[in-house]
Amino acid sequence: MPSGAGGRLARVVTEATAPAVLVTVLLVAVGWHSGRRGLGGLGWGLLATVFASGIPIAYILGGVRRGRLTDHHVRVPEQRRIPLLVGIASAAGGLALLAVLGAPRPVLALVAAGVVGLVVAVSVSHWWKMSIHSAVAAGTLVVLASTFGPRVLLGSPLLALVGWSRVRLGDHTVGQVVAGAALGALVAVTVFTPLH
Repeated sequence: MPSGAGGRLARVVTEATAPAVLVTVLLVAVGWHSGRRGLGGLGWGLLATVFASGIPIAYILGGVRRGRLTDHHVRVPEQRRIPLLVGIASAAGGLALLAVLGAPRPVLALVAAGVVGLVVAVSVSHWWKMSIHSAVAAGTLVVLASTFGPRVLLGSPLLALVGWSRVRLGDHTVGQVVAGAALGALVAVTVFTPLH
């Protein structure tokens, strides 16, 4: 694990931009901003969060406690498949429930984009460790720009910071970070943007 000020900063950035953190913040923001502003929209965002990040991260943390997973970022590529499949099942089940309950369209679009992103990630993860941090960060930027307007794109340099942190910590190569970011942006543009 890298030490010094750079290593400490990389760890802080990696934890602050972990997929579960970004997905939670994003679902709450999109829910709040949906056609049902205020507490109604917030409630939809929080319910979606249970399925899109709560259950998957609980599974991962349980795996770490039991010794089946090395850490909460699932750094070992061979350990990624099952947590990703749990994430797909949880998000897909949540998407179905949210649809039946009448959740706002932007919340449904965001969870659907998450399911698609996870399906691609699980397809790739058995042979290449693409950066899911970068995928979620890039997707977050696109979703926020679609929801709140293009001025959000001024935050684009933060994507480089996320990528730097993953490479600095030795968790990914530059190629894995770039591929993850491209995937996240592509899924957000092709799934979330037309559906929301």
